[in-house]
Amino acid sequence: MREHYIHMSLPPGFLEELRNRSSLSQVVGRKVTWEQKKTNIAKGDYWAPCPFHSEKTASFHVDDKKGFYYCFGCHEKGDAISFIRNSENVSFIEAVEILAREAGLTMPARDPKAQEKIDTNKELASIMENAVQFYKMQFNGSNAKNAKDYIKSRGLTADIINTFEIGFAPGDRTSLSQFLLNKGIKENKIIDAGLAIKPDDGGNIFDRFRGRIMFPIRNTQGRCIAFGGRAMDPNARAKYLNSNETALFDKGRSLYNHAPAREASGKANSLIVAEGYMDVIALSQFGFKHAVAPLGTAITENQLALIWRIHHEPIIALDGDTAGLRAAMRLIDLALPLLEAGKSLRFCILPLGQDPDDILKDKGATFLQELLDNSVSMVNLLWQRETEGKNFDSPERRALLDKSLRAAVLTIRDKSIRHHYGQAIKELRYQLFSPINNNMNLANKSKSYGSSQSWGKKPKLLASPNTKSSMLAMQSDETNWRLRESLILVSAIKNQSAALKNESALERCPITTPDLVEIMNAVLINLHVKKTDAGIKDNFAINIQNSLGYSPLDKLMKLKPIKNHPYLKKNSPPDLVEQTLEEELAKHVALIGAFNEIKEAEQDLTGLVDEGLTWRLQQAAIAKAKATRAVEEEYSETDENASEMSKNLQNMLDNQIWVKKTR
Repeated sequence: MREHYIHMSLPPGFLEELRNRSSLSQVVGRKVTWEQKKTNIAKGDYWAPCPFHSEKTASFHVDDKKGFYYCFGCHEKGDAISFIRNSENVSFIEAVEILAREAGLTMPARDPKAQEKIDTNKELASIMENAVQFYKMQFNGSNAKNAKDYIKSRGLTADIINTFEIGFAPGDRTSLSQFLLNKGIKENKIIDAGLAIKPDDGGNIFDRFRGRIMFPIRNTQGRCIAFGGRAMDPNARAKYLNSNETALFDKGRSLYNHAPAREASGKANSLIVAEGYMDVIALSQFGFKHAVAPLGTAITENQLALIWRIHHEPIIALDGDTAGLRAAMRLIDLALPLLEAGKSLRFCILPLGQDPDDILKDKGATFLQELLDNSVSMVNLLWQRETEGKNFDSPERRALLDKSLRAAVLTIRDKSIRHHYGQAIKELRYQLFSPINNNMNLANKSKSYGSSQSWGKKPKLLASPNTKSSMLAMQSDETNWRLRESLILVSAIKNQSAALKNESALERCPITTPDLVEIMNAVLINLHVKKTDAGIKDNFAINIQNSLGYSPLDKLMKLKPIKNHPYLKKNSPPDLVEQTLEEELAKHVALIGAFNEIKEAEQDLTGLVDEGLTWRLQQAAIAKAKATRAVEEEYSETDENASEMSKNLQNMLDNQIWVKKTR
């Protein structure tokens, strides 16, 4: 933002002319040695080890024709101006001056206000460095015993204390202010730097930080822009206190340990986002130098952008307490709309009551690395947020879960990512609510929901040897289910009004075929999406197609029974399509219910024949036969069907399928 104002002080076209006259390869070539094997000078394609982080391989790329560089290790990127800024540690306007001098361009007359701003920031930065030195001196003095004891209790070494320039602010009101005043620094400048406060009654200024361990906060150029202070008094109003917003410091656009972590991230190919200063310092001492922390209770959108510039998939390491979990859940809502292909977050929720420092002391770096390696994806944490500790034993509760998940997924702006999130959630929902998995649990209660099912494979029904020969076990249930589920989906897609009318039934409808799960998910997600083009007749179907990346109707209508269905033709009346949807939904629910009843009855058949069990099997078989009748036939009972059903049931009774056979 500050650069924007500086840009405005330069005449239009000056920067463009400067970039056109400058050779990026020459500017960068002063700092690096080009890799001869990878570099192609004729194409303006240059490669070298990155000057911004230590590496052995040449991952720093310069496109001389386009005038941009990019490091595939630390992800540093920019043009000639930004390269000079970062490599020479100068301001924007100073970098422009250097580049203009080399290109033979005369700098235009500066805007007095812009120059005044630059000069002010330089002065404030100098004052902040004086404060850093003062706090370090105080930490090494006799008045900082409590602070040194605390730092010692945290196990920090002398090297790490020096690296992070840890200091101490004395408890009296004017120690720092008086120190700076004695150096000839004006009172108003001390206030502008955020180091002192002017009372409302017009009295003498007093120090902002008192009785606190001090942590300098530096920007990407290494300049101290602010401080964080930890109170030594347990009764202090705030345990941690940051500098106020100043010309140098924008809390929502800054990260603690930004520059060192950016460099270390290239080597580690990772980035850890911790909660606070001490977490970052402890991590660094144990070798995790690729760690940053936000400067507040919650990560802002601007901080998230900075984090993603360092690494495309950072690990958010949060304390395993209520506050840490709340922070994680807030971050999910912030990040979902901003997701892009290859850019996401992973979450490492630490054990309850422990922070990184505790874990490193108790169990070491290897254990912490294992926790980081097992971090969970955003979609899994979102699912956990919506399901953990909740009971879904009613259709209404399941519908509420679906509603909340759809609302979260719809915030994702990227269509492709939104589709994949919907698919992943549908799979998780399938795992939790699938009737197949329910029946597998009945057969093998030692297994958890969905634990024995692999995605993309047809579920295998578990049957005892005594029941494998029964009529019910020999039926091709998967085929019937898939056909009916396809009918339901086609009817819903062809008639949005009918789908809306039967939304509750669709949400409760058990989809047993994994590849149809994503289609049902897309139907439910897009059911309430507003039309983007009122002139398009099949807008609902188009929205679903965009969500999936393919046309589900093209796929489903290839099935002959659906293609030839009299009510699903191209110009079928909407009322007939609605009738088909309602009938097939009812029959599918009846089918699943009958199947569950039969499986439960089979589990109970362990001894002598029981009249009640026989009746249950008979009724369930009748319901199953009605529901599984071929969809192209008319839906009316025939004597032939009833006769066949009675014959099969009699065979079951004659063979006494409930009695275990002895050898």
